[in-house]
Amino acid sequence: MEYGCPRCSSPVDERFYGPCETCRGQLRAKYLSEGREVVVAEYEPKMNVTPNAVALKDD
Repeated sequence: MEYGCPRCSSPVDERFYGPCETCRGQLRAKYLSEGREVVVAEYEPKMNVTPNAVALKDD
């Protein structure tokens, strides 16, 4: 499929519509970032309900 690059308007012959290879490389370099690890507190269920008698029954 031949079309004009939406970023630089140069003629492009690609399978899918989007920026040309040069523009894609520039965008990858511009928005390159490192991944980071997010620490989240461990889930603790709310205790606003009373347990049923079967769950509390001792053997």
